Amino acid sequence: MSLAMDKALMALSLDEEDVPFTMPDLPEFSSAEENKLSLMGRLLNPDRQKMSTLIMKMPRKWEKEGRVRGIALSQERFQFIFKYEHDLLDILERGVQTFDDWVIVLERWVENPPEDFLQYIPLWVQMRDIPVNFYTSEALTALGDLVGKTVLVAFDPSRPITQDYIRVLVKFNVANPLRTSKVVTSKGKSSVVRFSYEKVQKRCFECQRLNHEKDLCPLIVRKRQEESKVRRERISAELEKKKRVIDEDDILFGVLEEEQVNMNSATGRCKIAKEVLEEMRRYLLADTGENREVKIDKIQRSVKLAEKDPLSQRLALRLESAPLFTSELNKGKGIVFDYLENKKDAEELSVQSNPHKLMAASFQAHSRLSLRSAPQALRLENGEDNIASEGSFCSNFPTVFKAAKVSNFAPCSSGIVKNKAAVRRRPPKSTRQRRIKVLTDQVKAPPENQREGKQLMGSKKRKCSVEEEEIKATNKAVCLKAIPNEGLPHSQ
Repeated sequence: MSLAMDKALMALSLDEEDVPFTMPDLPEFSSAEENKLSLMGRLLNPDRQKMSTLIMKMPRKWEKEGRVRGIALSQERFQFIFKYEHDLLDILERGVQTFDDWVIVLERWVENPPEDFLQYIPLWVQMRDIPVNFYTSEALTALGDLVGKTVLVAFDPSRPITQDYIRVLVKFNVANPLRTSKVVTSKGKSSVVRFSYEKVQKRCFECQRLNHEKDLCPLIVRKRQEESKVRRERISAELEKKKRVIDEDDILFGVLEEEQVNMNSATGRCKIAKEVLEEMRRYLLADTGENREVKIDKIQRSVKLAEKDPLSQRLALRLESAPLFTSELNKGKGIVFDYLENKKDAEELSVQSNPHKLMAASFQAHSRLSLRSAPQALRLENGEDNIASEGSFCSNFPTVFKAAKVSNFAPCSSGIVKNKAAVRRRPPKSTRQRRIKVLTDQVKAPPENQREGKQLMGSKKRKCSVEEEEIKATNKAVCLKAIPNEGLPHSQ
């Protein structure tokens, strides 16, 4: 069985053409009639928009449940079929549609869609900071074309404009970024016109596109890649610096130490030039009639001798030219832009110009506040001095007209007011006790015209005597009656 299968596979030709399948051109094989009342759509951010959730939730969001059904055509494209055409037109008139805060593209189904199908959305744009000379139909149309193809301009020059922006409806290509502002130049003067977009919720806040978030923006990804590349190069350069100059298979291995030939951390240059090391290798390999140990000893002594003198290191080991000296002390002299030296002078100048500031002023304000809120008993310690100081304190308030005794004034929300003694309307304790004693004696003693043991009946009030009226006299003012057409009488 396996042998027959192998023969059949070997007989197949890899270059055989795949003949396409032709669908029968019959009405029962086509759904074009049903698609006439349908909308085609596309997700702009499939990573954040789930297709199955969109198919189930959009009819509820449109308030068309039971009158529309959705079909998932792919991971990005979908279709909604409506029962009634007025529902379909209602969705199209609403403008931009969003799902999970991201924009979706909707267009009415056509049998032969163009190349740019599901590529544009109707978008209302608010244009702000428009120059005063650009409030014309042509200028506003030109400004709207900066975002997309202008379809409708909400502008009436014969009516007042109460808003600080002009609205235009544009046909926006979703592949382009949302422009936030644009510099407009006219007659040599430039101004910035700002754009705001209605019903657009989420976008990339780096490139202002509608198909990805900021973390997945290609610009940021490329920036991260460049930063990682620079970081790798820096690390490799550091590793290159740490790489050994003399390997184990080098003829100079064991002759010179690694510290004598590696990079100088202070200057960033090699301690011994590569040309000098090459001459040392040639000297060791050359047949000069000397013993190898003698050659090694000469190299080591010469290097140690040169390391003792900085000038010898420069000339002999690094092969650098000696520095030149000149007697012209100001040759090529320029201005030194150093702001650190002038910083102390500026601080001293600012302190001298206003020495009483910051902490000193805060301490002074706190002392005044504590003096104002402190009790009077704590402020009145030294008679005349404190009275004088309190008088000066009271003079700071606009409601005080003259100095008076400190005890007669008290602080309030509107200034300093004079304390008023409370009027005591209750009789003193001795008067009240005497009144109670008289009343008690009268109750205990029976009247002369009453028989002993006879009970008092009735609810008539007892007439007050003259003495009781004198006892009950209080400080209550006597009510003065007014005489008609003659004013109030004088106090008696």
